Amino acid sequence: MITSQLLTYVAILVLCILRASSLDTFIAAVYEHAVILPNTTGTPVSPEEALALMNRNLDLLEGAITSAAKQGAHIIVTPEDGIYGWDFNRASLYPYLEDIPDPQVNWIPCNNPNRFGQTPVQERLSCLAKDNSIYVVANIGDKKLCNASDPQCPPDGWYQYNTDVVFDSQGKLVARYHKQNLFMGEEQFNVPKEPEVVTFDTTFGKFGIFTCFDILFHDPAVTLVKDHHVDTILFPTAWMNVLPHLSAIEFHSAWAMGMGVNFLAANTHCPSKKMTGSGIYAPDSPRAFHYDMKTEEGKLLLAQLDSHPHHTVVNWASYASSIEPLSKGNQEFKGTVFFDEFTFVGLTEATGNYTVCQKDLCCHLSYKMSEKRSDEVYALGAFDGLHTVEGHYYLQICTLLKCRTTGLNTCGHSVETASTMFEMFSLSGTFGTQYVFPEVLLSDTKLAPEEFQVSSDGRLMSLKPTSGPVLTVTLFGRLYEKDQASDASSDLTAQALGIILTVVINIVCSLFW
Repeated sequence: MITSQLLTYVAILVLCILRASSLDTFIAAVYEHAVILPNTTGTPVSPEEALALMNRNLDLLEGAITSAAKQGAHIIVTPEDGIYGWDFNRASLYPYLEDIPDPQVNWIPCNNPNRFGQTPVQERLSCLAKDNSIYVVANIGDKKLCNASDPQCPPDGWYQYNTDVVFDSQGKLVARYHKQNLFMGEEQFNVPKEPEVVTFDTTFGKFGIFTCFDILFHDPAVTLVKDHHVDTILFPTAWMNVLPHLSAIEFHSAWAMGMGVNFLAANTHCPSKKMTGSGIYAPDSPRAFHYDMKTEEGKLLLAQLDSHPHHTVVNWASYASSIEPLSKGNQEFKGTVFFDEFTFVGLTEATGNYTVCQKDLCCHLSYKMSEKRSDEVYALGAFDGLHTVEGHYYLQICTLLKCRTTGLNTCGHSVETASTMFEMFSLSGTFGTQYVFPEVLLSDTKLAPEEFQVSSDGRLMSLKPTSGPVLTVTLFGRLYEKDQASDASSDLTAQALGIILTVVINIVCSLFW
């Protein structure tokens, strides 16, 4: 009886200590890093040459980490490919890889660097975390030997993984994540046999981690939020911006709002590849963001976040399903947005109410422009279908967007500037999914913090006149369960088309970059 009471008292004491030490808010940092790249010969370099290149990048990361810690940051995220770059084949990548153990081994590389062989990069990251008393998130390469008894073992005898690591403020390895959804061109890496769901707890909330292209798929991204209830996502990325809907700051801030979590996105900085756009995003609004296509410099961002952010549940189809279709007086037309065929209707007046439908999705828009300019055209578009270029994923999208020119055939084309301000807008759709991400992007690729909200019945509404001209107002929906739902013949046709279009993209890009 006494023992039982004692254990109860101890449990209560531990709980009290944990509550006393927990933080309601924390300071987050992300660093957009201009990566020093190796020579792209395709020939493996020596381990010494590889380490020298990685140390040059680590020198820059050290400056950012030290600066963030001095400004009170509890955690800092650095980019995908931030330590050695991205242009490799399997053999040329190998000298840059280290064996990264499972965090359950309870290891502080700074204190015991040779416990798992030669791990100089992990040692340095661990020491940076320990010496600055800050959590450090980095992206490096992991190698794992395998043999003929493993039927999936690659011919060269080892697995190579695109890997995120997290070291706590004592320098301890607390998380390791192998990227699940590799982007096209990442043939130097292997996909893990099963999707990894990686979380860790801190005094300032529960964290999950995934990488770049993972964000467009259910596993592990949605699983971390839906089933493991993380408060904050850590997101190293090497993101190439694609307008109008997949610019980094636009989509990442929308994902944070749609999923109801904090989101720390650290992008690489390489304007020649359209890589820029990092941010610290809360569910209600961006806290800090950076987009810079003009300079070659890195950028450190810091902001305060709630450790356990509040999330309002949204029924995305509630309002749109309850009203009659708005005006359909204008002629519908087709337009292409990132290789997907949308159904559009033009906005011909300064004020209006419109509905446009495609398959099961109907999109409703009410709006008022500050003025109807003769040199700019806007349209309301709907898409309900399987996207097949650079990945297969099923989308439902409602979008108000600026067309590139006054020609309707340019509606959906990439455009970076606009002149039309909006006094108000309200956009909704009959979505067949609970996973919808609300985007508002202004001219010159700027966000609109605290200028809009999402109502519980699924309306994306302005709170005030926009602070800048509008590029797009969008509800970007994902139907994960339909990603593989297309019939075989359509799928093969789409794949062939995707390959052809990808080749065309690469040729065109090579002409301009």
